[in-house]
Amino acid sequence: MGKTKHTGPISLPKTPDPDLWVSKVPFGLGKIKPHHIRETFKTIWENRDNLSYATRILTQGVCDGCALGVAGLKDQTLKGPHLCTTRLNVLRLNTMPAIPSDVLHSDIDELRALDSSQLRKLGRLPYPLLREPGDRTFRRISWDEALDRIADKIKQIAPHQVAFYLTSRGITNESYYTAAKVARFLGTNHIDNASRICHSPSKTALKRSLGIGASSCNYKDWIGTDVLVFWGSVAANNQPVSTKYMYAAKRKGTKIIMINPHYEPSMDRYWIPSIPDSALFGTKIADDVYQVNIGGDIAFMNGVMKHWFEMEEQEPGSAINHAFVQAHTNGYNALKKHVSKYDWDDLERSSGLSRKRMVQFAELLARSHSAVFVWSMGLTQHRFGTDNISQVANLALLRGFIGREHCGLMPIRGHSGVQGSSEMGADPFSLPNGEFDETNILRMERVWGFHIPRWQGNTVGTTLENTLLPDDHEQKIRLYYLSGGNFLETMPNPEFVKKSLERLDIRVHQDIMLNTSTLLDAQEAVIVLPAMTRYEQPGGGTSTSTERMVYFSPEIKGPRIEEARAEWEIYLDLAARVKPDEKHLLGLETAQEIREEIAKAAPNYDGIQHLKKQGDVFQWGGAWLCEGGFCPTPDGRGNLLAIEIPEQRIAEGHFRVTTRRGKQFNSMIYGQTDPFNNAERYDILINEQDARNLHINDGDAIALYNRHGKLFGRARYAPIQSGNLGVHWPEGNCLIPKGVYEEHAGIPEYNTHVILEKAETFHARKDIKYAEKRVEELETEIG
Repeated sequence: MGKTKHTGPISLPKTPDPDLWVSKVPFGLGKIKPHHIRETFKTIWENRDNLSYATRILTQGVCDGCALGVAGLKDQTLKGPHLCTTRLNVLRLNTMPAIPSDVLHSDIDELRALDSSQLRKLGRLPYPLLREPGDRTFRRISWDEALDRIADKIKQIAPHQVAFYLTSRGITNESYYTAAKVARFLGTNHIDNASRICHSPSKTALKRSLGIGASSCNYKDWIGTDVLVFWGSVAANNQPVSTKYMYAAKRKGTKIIMINPHYEPSMDRYWIPSIPDSALFGTKIADDVYQVNIGGDIAFMNGVMKHWFEMEEQEPGSAINHAFVQAHTNGYNALKKHVSKYDWDDLERSSGLSRKRMVQFAELLARSHSAVFVWSMGLTQHRFGTDNISQVANLALLRGFIGREHCGLMPIRGHSGVQGSSEMGADPFSLPNGEFDETNILRMERVWGFHIPRWQGNTVGTTLENTLLPDDHEQKIRLYYLSGGNFLETMPNPEFVKKSLERLDIRVHQDIMLNTSTLLDAQEAVIVLPAMTRYEQPGGGTSTSTERMVYFSPEIKGPRIEEARAEWEIYLDLAARVKPDEKHLLGLETAQEIREEIAKAAPNYDGIQHLKKQGDVFQWGGAWLCEGGFCPTPDGRGNLLAIEIPEQRIAEGHFRVTTRRGKQFNSMIYGQTDPFNNAERYDILINEQDARNLHINDGDAIALYNRHGKLFGRARYAPIQSGNLGVHWPEGNCLIPKGVYEEHAGIPEYNTHVILEKAETFHARKDIKYAEKRVEELETEIG
């Protein structure tokens, strides 16, 4: 923990800097770019039936989109108003009316004919619903019937056969905490959340390297740092307000570096709507881009460290901060020996970058007195995601970029609920404020007053696999309680996910709207429960930003959905029905009582009990974790770890594939065309020379396939590293293998290898033997 307190927002320069302008043509006319003004008017039109309520949400509530922590129209980084298109797109979820009853009770096949975007636009869920095998429609049921049906099932099965899942969009710390408590009260540790499929390796790696599980610094540290590195993170696309922080950093002389297989145009140039000169003429963002291979980051970082050690041989102290390393780290000599064994040819082959480029980045960092490393799913969503993040920590520790101003490690969160979810214990490996270990279990038993089961809970992926176990297997999951989320469009291999979800006895969807997963069958019943948004919850709620700011979002006066209930209240009601004789142990009768108990259960959150009105906020841990270099590890030192380059053999002519986001929030798609590169949802980003070598023109129909699935789309020439392809998520999930998880954090793998052919070639040769032979060759050659 740090002692220094966050000093609050700062002002932007008042005069423009033409050197940062993209073009002197106003508003980027004629260029491919987002149209923020048009998007704003579109949002006004969509919310015209609830415009005053929408305005109150924007001006009084804490953003339920990304995790930058915008409260009302302000944050703790920069003075002035902040508003982005992501927040505007999500706004309608909070203001739309209930689904008309004649639509809600349509034949199930009519609903299944709609995609998720169309289902979302139908409106809010108005009351509890039930659909049993053979039913052609949902039927309305009472809350008592719904919760009694769920409770009776839980009583009939073993705790190992019940699982909970919570998404991160809009869910508050109060709901996460209550769900974590209720799950253990019911005897199950099968509880997981959306961070499993985005940032679980970040927490795992930071814990083992530094003893922390969150960002070590603040957004303010971006502004004035020597180097700001975005590693596998397209913050301009996914957290648009952050472009304002980047602008401020550029005005302070910060160099911004992007490391990513695709040269993302939004990180090259951006028109920031809340800064007048940027809104008119745009802002140049990235000063340099290092286009690594998909999965080539570990080799790249080993190359950087290898050059540092070579620099040290010539001139001690020229690359390594020896005073910091000696005082605050373990493992220096072992790391040096490990990195030095690698041959430059191997590092170049794996990383996709030349030795010259690795040396350039190494020397840039060596000359810098400060740096902030920011990353996202480009580093985490690999079967070696934890190792990726520990490598970033290695770089920071060797240079002493930890625990002081303008330095740090930041896993930038994509949703407002991700940081708080595991800190509240809604995670199979966590309890509030700590790991799932005997010490913490005993501590929480004293807080909660009931026994906590000792067995290890399952992650999302394993839970889905365990729905397919034989009926007599004790680990078979029979009831899955889902608060939001849509596994059909977020998890790898949609066919497998569909099969898994339909094998459940009872599947519960606690949500604000329908999605494609909601419409799947179940063996006994699908039960749908209407939830409140965060702005409707009595007593308000809190959320934790990327920089560990805990914000209070008040209940906002406005229209209410007929029977929607607060998420935490539903959990408590269910638990009381399962164990009526022990319901007095639950407590948590109001949002304020939940916050008071959180303060006791999670000491880092001592202060949350005082958040009661609009504008209330505090930051746990101070401005910088590991302040002064002292880490909350057993010996107070950071751990330098020797990380092996992962085996990634790939045959000539075959391609690495990764997924990317377009105009969307999580899996919710808001447009069929990416406003930054004009790519459509089934466009496949390919290096132009790679395409020409295969006689593929821009726009040609092509096929990607492997043993997991096939994807048909069109070639889109793009500035992507040779040998790599980009496909949209979730459209490309059909190519991603199921059952491949990161060893330490359990995150699913979201990258794969494929064969690429012209569509007419694929179809002309589409006999079974041909396809099987090509896939067999692919498997043999990539090992």
